[in-house]
Amino acid sequence: MPVIEVSDLRKSYDGRAVVDGVSFTVEEGEIFGILGPNGAGKTTTVECVEGLRAPDAGRVRVAGLDPVADHARVARVLGAQLQQSELQPKLTVREALELYASFHPRPLDWAPLAERLGLTPTLSTRFGKLSGGRRQRLFIALALIGDPRIVVLDELTTGLDPRARRDTWELIEDIRANGVTVLLVTHFMEEAQRLCDRIAVIDKGRVIALDTPGGIVRRSAGATVISFTPSARLDDHDLNALPGLASLDCKDGRVSLSGTDETVDAVLTLLARHRITAHQLRVLDATLDDAFLDLTKEAAA
Repeated sequence: MPVIEVSDLRKSYDGRAVVDGVSFTVEEGEIFGILGPNGAGKTTTVECVEGLRAPDAGRVRVAGLDPVADHARVARVLGAQLQQSELQPKLTVREALELYASFHPRPLDWAPLAERLGLTPTLSTRFGKLSGGRRQRLFIALALIGDPRIVVLDELTTGLDPRARRDTWELIEDIRANGVTVLLVTHFMEEAQRLCDRIAVIDKGRVIALDTPGGIVRRSAGATVISFTPSARLDDHDLNALPGLASLDCKDGRVSLSGTDETVDAVLTLLARHRITAHQLRVLDATLDDAFLDLTKEAAA
């Protein structure tokens, strides 16, 4: 049985549907990502999973429990790092860690967790004096301190510098290696591509794609990108007739196009037939970012 089940979830505010029939399941030990533009309904969806909001319709189960009706029992198996959180400004980092550890019957030893998240130098610092990045790290620690079976991380690395972001990714991979299921909400495509086993892309309150990162990338209109500077001009008709062509741009003598592997083969054949050399040839696979832009563009059309 999946550890998280969301079926036909619906939630409206002032008559406007924010979540409109969202369905997905998360398997035990999986890192499951939720992507979407701002206002897509991502945070409302996970707040329903956490039991912080009651759905208007649909079914949500966490470890077989209703997160609203069985909130206390769900809180014992689920840790959460919210998109926006606050603590009492005069509370020190050490006091926050000790306080949250006291809420749980078998908490983790917070000292190694604080060390891993780079919080040890700030243990005596009051919350109100912490930078945005330090606050984010503290909330991640507080989500993990109860040794949860499931952890929900909403905009996990917002405010962290690139080094801290990568260190946090390694921590999440270690957490999953220890059997914890992770539900990750993010707008960082690199983060989702590195960490997630599967991803749900939500736009306008609906799931518009649900697949592995690689599967979503393969659905992109231009799964392969090729660019080069030809030694002689290519005929526009020949370029536009390439099989599988998704986009074409010719600027300052450089040709850039996206399509499929068949498109790449056809370009190389075209160049050879006309004895044209391709200078500074680059062939790249599309990224999750490319696929995300394609998907949300299609949803808006």
